[in-house]
Amino acid sequence: MSHVQHLAYEYAKRGAVLVLVARRVKSLQEVAMRCREIGSPSVLVVPADVSKPEECQRFIEETNNNFGRLDHLVNNAGIESVGLIEEITDMTNFKVLMDVNFWGSVYPTYFAIPHLKASKGRVVVMSSMAGYTFVPRMSFYSASKGALISFYDTLRMEFGNEIAISIIAPGVIESEMTKGKVFTTEGKMQVDQELRDAMLGLVPVQPAKDFAKAVVGRVCTGARYIIEPKWWYGLYFHRVFIPEIVDYWQRLLYSLSPQVPATRSLSKRMLYSPVKRILYAQSIQSPEIKRE
Repeated sequence: MSHVQHLAYEYAKRGAVLVLVARRVKSLQEVAMRCREIGSPSVLVVPADVSKPEECQRFIEETNNNFGRLDHLVNNAGIESVGLIEEITDMTNFKVLMDVNFWGSVYPTYFAIPHLKASKGRVVVMSSMAGYTFVPRMSFYSASKGALISFYDTLRMEFGNEIAISIIAPGVIESEMTKGKVFTTEGKMQVDQELRDAMLGLVPVQPAKDFAKAVVGRVCTGARYIIEPKWWYGLYFHRVFIPEIVDYWQRLLYSLSPQVPATRSLSKRMLYSPVKRILYAQSIQSPEIKRE
């Protein structure tokens, strides 16, 4: 189960009225049912593609029409790409990363502004530690997440006290991405757990439930920036104060030659099966992974 669902569950436990937005109707309905069971008094399901501005405008309007207010807008859509820039066959394929990862948050925010101002509400945006610290083969993903941080930091100054903003930077958490779902250099979505293992290496994967509980708790107390799990703060400060050392280790761990596949990198060779079973949640090792 992904962190997206657990974020909804944490809000439901607090008695929040919810509007759930995604492309997969069946998944939305399943999450909505569970949210009602654990405490949400009302849940509205709105199928939509956040990379399309007209659909973002529609679900914001439906929210206001049904409930008359909007308190928290949680922007959480994202896809991950993995590959060296020299391996890319068509650069234009990667526009979709910005469409989903960046514009998929900006569009809803734009249409929600008057409603959030009226409620003195909050925008919650899911960036990534990849927006602060950089990993080889993830240039486009890091760029899209870094753009989110810069954009919402700027909006915070523009809005002042009218709309609060919480920027979340997850480390490595249980999600479809850590199940191996990636956007390839050929411009296709696929599940590749061998490549996933090479990119994660010995990095522990935080369970989605723990992540969501920590994040929603801190958002509801007004946190401006949230890095979770907290041990990632260490890497953040290393990146700020000794970036050359961080870069050296990143280059050492990951294969940087188009002639050498990522699955032969040092990070992959270090991940022995017994260690993997300890560091990775069982759900992200399952072959039964959604490919939509």
